Order: sequence, then structure tokens, then C-alpha cells
Amino acid sequence: MTEIKRRGLIIIHTGEGKGKTTAAMGIALRAAGHKFKILMMQFIKGTWHYGELDAVKQLYPNFEIVPLGKGFITLGDKMPDPKDIQIVEQGWNYCKERIISGKYDIIILDEINYVIYYKLLPLEKVLNVLKKKPESLHLILTGRSAHPKIIEIADLVTEMKEIKHPFNKGVKAQKGIEF
Repeated sequence: MTEIKRRGLIIIHTGEGKGKTTAAMGIALRAAGHKFKILMMQFIKGTWHYGELDAVKQLYPNFEIVPLGKGFITLGDKMPDPKDIQIVEQGWNYCKERIISGKYDIIILDEINYVIYYKLLPLEKVLNVLKKKPESLHLILTGRSAHPKIIEIADLVTEMKEIKHPFNKGVKAQKGIEF
């Protein structure tokens, strides 16, 4: 059987519902079974300890997670904190190098849609890199509020829609489900 040349896809998981990062990790888990080299870079997460960090250690060196953030950011109508912009910019520089390197089969940019939406990272910087990615690299972008220009260049876009959530009944985030 002849191997088919891989065409790297740009995949987006967005929307108000739960499961964007989890869906990206599902793809990564499947790909790890095929010995793909996977890197997940998380723009917001960084100070919490969550289960996927420990689980992925068992798949190293094929699957690695790099938290780039300092924890969850709440902005609302406020202007971004210059410190947050600096942290995201440093994280983006790290990501750009890895995307262009050609060393990975899949790179997940977790919560990147969120940092673009809140103007912590300029849209044009991301678009420029997405357009120059290696042909065989699959890129997965997660987070709410994916920008229409990012959606336009993507190959696959899935919107998670919340129908019902236990938080609305007072159930707090649970280990193994939310973290």
C-alpha cells in the first residue's frame, strides 16, 4: 500500500460550549497512536495543575504540552494589561519557531482564539504564520470567538454549542472532567 502524502489541515474548535481543548486532545491522542510528533501550546493555562499534563507525560516524546500563560484572564470591557500582552507575545514567538521548524506533525494552539479576540495578540501576526506553515503540518486552534478571517482560511471548523451545563445548577468544576 502506497502512503498518501499528508496535506496539513488548519482545524478550529470554537464556540461557547465545553469541549474545544478536549476535542483537540482527542485528535492528538489518535495521532499519538500513529507515532505522530505533537506539541500543544496553551496560551492561557499556566498556573493550575490539570490532569492532561500528567496523562501526556506517558506519551512523551510523541506528545508534549507547554503551558505558556499565567492562568485565566478576565478582561470584559477593559484594555489588556501590558504584562498579559508581553506574556502572550513571548508565547507566540515560541509558537512561531515550532510551527516553522518542521519538527512536528500536529501543533495545537490552545486558547489562541481567545487571545486574538481580546487583542492580546494581533490577528495579522497569526494569519501570516498560518499561511506559511509547513505543508504537512496540522494546526489546531481552540478557543471561543474565532475570528472570521481565521475561520476563512481553515479547512475544518467545529463550533461547540452549550445546551446544558452543570455549573448552571451550582455544580463546581470537577477533577477529571474540567481539569
